[in-house]
Formats: sequence, structure tokens, C-alpha cells
Amino acid sequence: MFDCAGLFDLTGAVKQKDGGSIPGSSEVTLLDSMSALADLGWEAYPNEGWEEISVMDERNTPMRTYQVCNVMEANQNNWLRTRHISREGAQRVYIEIKFTLRDCNSLPGVPGTCKETFNMYYYESNNANLWFIKESQYVKIDTIAADESFTQVDVGDRVMKLNTEVRDISNLSKKGFYLAFQDLGACIALVSVRVFYKKCSLTVRNLAQFPDTITGGETALVEVHGLCVNASEEFEVPKMYCSADGGWLVPIGRCVCKPGFEENKDFCQRKCVCVSVCVCGGGGKKLTLTALVFGSPRDSTCFGVAAAKTSRKPGSSETEAAPRRPRAGGVHRLCENPGRVSSAVRRLSSVSVLSDYMLSELSDR
Repeated sequence: MFDCAGLFDLTGAVKQKDGGSIPGSSEVTLLDSMSALADLGWEAYPNEGWEEISVMDERNTPMRTYQVCNVMEANQNNWLRTRHISREGAQRVYIEIKFTLRDCNSLPGVPGTCKETFNMYYYESNNANLWFIKESQYVKIDTIAADESFTQVDVGDRVMKLNTEVRDISNLSKKGFYLAFQDLGACIALVSVRVFYKKCSLTVRNLAQFPDTITGGETALVEVHGLCVNASEEFEVPKMYCSADGGWLVPIGRCVCKPGFEENKDFCQRKCVCVSVCVCGGGGKKLTLTALVFGSPRDSTCFGVAAAKTSRKPGSSETEAAPRRPRAGGVHRLCENPGRVSSAVRRLSSVSVLSDYMLSELSDR
């Protein structure tokens, strides 16, 4: 057996993910060996096979890896098994592995039994505490080969040739599964193992909200019905399809804002309406007061868009209006006789918010 520590000098060569963040907003991690703060404690058998080693990343943070290099002995059959991995309802999961593998030709005196591949398996189970699994019970995922293998020269120059491979398993149905790695006589350092599934993230489309949705098995599309956002209602049943890669496809149908509301990006807000009220003053002279009808006093897009200044001449019972040019759409003019102005304002104020000062001025008329 070769000295793995000398063959795999990974110190400072492996970059840890920033803050342990998940790459891509549509991925949910089930297992990440690089985030382990203590021993992984995976099952390795026989005892002289895979060995757990602590190495340092570029931040001098310890990382847990597994290594094996029994290239001098024939008939190797070394197994490494993870703990039980809950699938969290996912039918399809992905396994991303990062590893280094030694070029057999660069190892002096090594017999022809040296390998440059290893095998990956899984076993589904509802039992999270299995201590033994027969080799025949495992399902093979794939034989893994390195795109780049390293030599003694690379070791001397401290060159890290890190390989990344991603595989997936579909149609999972039990609570979880175990992953297993089989070595048949290679010189390998298993640097990291990450298991994840994909989802279509919560989104709003055509005023309908679609929740986080786990992707289906294989290439199946998952049909999802949306719920109309507040102050909206179905015009045509909204639905979309969650694709296998975690993207939303084929939006169909939509919701529309209820009467008195208008669309603003992904929600409905009360309409902003500028109302000009014509008040018949003394001598038949018509005076105009302009006020803004608000959807919400907290809505900055409505509040104060247009407002009117009113003043009363000294000694006069008439109200003079000096309205600024309204910028909001939908100006309505109500020219009524003095006895009907107050009721008109009351009808307006029942669906909106008017200035107390305006109401008092109009009521006085």
C-alpha cells in the first residue's frame, strides 16, 4: 500500500464554496461533504481500504476527504458507503463528485492490475440505520474515469488536477438512499461529494403565484396551477410546467385585477384617480377643486401625485381653487348644484381616501 498522504498533497489546492452557498437558486443540497465540521464517519470496508483524511483548503480550513491507493496488491475490492441520505420528496437527485486520480504509468513497479477508474452505486431504503448492505443489493450508477490524471511531476510541482463529474438517479420512491464507491485497485482521493435535487423556484407570472416545486423524474414536466395574487381573480386558469432542469415553461392563463385595482408589476394596487369637482359658487360662478383619490396613504405612487390648494377670500363665502395639473389619469368632472356636491363627494370617499380639508371645504359649499 502506497502512502496516500504523500501521493495526495491537497493542502491549499481545494477551494471551498463561499459561505457554503448553493450554486444556482434552483438547487437544494441534501449532502455536502465539504461542509462537514467533524469526521464524516462513512462506512469503509475492508479496514485497509478507504481512509478518511483531513486536508486544508485555501483558507486553511480543514476538509474531510477519503483516499485509497492499494495499487501494489491485486484483487482489490474496497467499498465506501455514505450515511443515509433523505431525498426530501425528490424523485430525481444529482451526485457531484470531485476527485483526483493517479496515472498508473507514473507509479514505479506497479503491476498491471492498477486501475484508473472506480464505480459508484446507490441503494434505496426506508431504514436510516442500516449497518450492512450486500454488494449484490446495490444498483450501479456508473463507472467513473478521470479526464485528467496526475503524475509524480505534478506532485513535485504541487499541481492539483481536480476532476468533477455529475451523475443522476431517477424514480426514487423510498425515504432515502445510500451512496457507495467501489475501488478495484486505483489511486484515488475523493475530495468532495455533493448530493442535490433541483426545483422550480417560487415565482409570479401573469398575476398568479407559483410555489417552489420539486422537479419530476427523468424528463417529465410537472404541471402546476397558480394562485391569483391579492386583489386579483382568475380570467383563465393560470398554470405552468416545471421542467427537469428547474425552469418554468409554457405559461398558460392569467389573473386580472379586480375592479378598482390596476396592475403594477407582479401585484394589484388601488387605482390612482384624479377627481376635479366643480362647485357652483355665488352668482352662478363655477369654482373647481381638485383632489386625489388614493388607493393607500402608504402608496408613494399615488400619494400626492396631484393635490389642490384652496383658500377662502376674506369676507367671501366662495372657495377659490388653484389646482396643479393632475398627472394621474382618469380625470372625472362632477358639475353639480350645491345641494348635490356633498353627496357626490360621499360617493367618491366611500371607495377612496380624500383630504379631510377638501371634504370640509366641499361640504361647506
